Amino acid sequence: MKQFLIVGMDTFGHILCRNLAKYRCEIMIADKRPEKLDDLLSVVDSAKCGDCTNEDVLRSYGIPDFDVCFVCVGANFQASLQISSLLKELGARKVITKASNEIQAKFLLRNGADQIIYPENDIAERIAMRESNDKIFDAVELGGDYAIYELMPHKHWIGKTLRELNFRVKYKLIVVAVKNEKGEIILPNADYKFRPDHHMLVVGRPEDVKDY
Repeated sequence: MKQFLIVGMDTFGHILCRNLAKYRCEIMIADKRPEKLDDLLSVVDSAKCGDCTNEDVLRSYGIPDFDVCFVCVGANFQASLQISSLLKELGARKVITKASNEIQAKFLLRNGADQIIYPENDIAERIAMRESNDKIFDAVELGGDYAIYELMPHKHWIGKTLRELNFRVKYKLIVVAVKNEKGEIILPNADYKFRPDHHMLVVGRPEDVKDY
């Protein structure tokens, strides 16, 4: 069972905590405001009220024991920077820190953070992609230039197989799964025939998806 520390229990910290709890992870949460911890006490293993910019406070948490430490401090960038740096100094295996922009990310990566997350940017990109094309239902970034997209099949694909369409070569997209009308996932082979009530889950780049 993986162990996680989440520092900063504003909106993003709450959402992250509740989602990690679904996977039966061991979770410690921390914030200097006790009211930010109360509603999560039933889903975490421990909760600490303290100022995490204080080295002695962080040290008392047993930082090397955690697989990942998340820094989800809200608008206080200085605190986020300081906590990320202290976590690494105290032996954190992996530090993932929330940032608002690339300038913040640059400083955080130089001062303790191993990985940066941009919650607002990621949500905005997914909404923009989904709403700009009626055939795109969702998108999840994989890193680099690639993402997984949920797409509706074209009418002229219906009844044809992946092999017949030479799909991967022609469209530069890889079909990794198909979702049927019941929401069930099907793993297709080259002889899978497209159906109008099925959605495709494909891996590709934005430039290939927008014109598919």
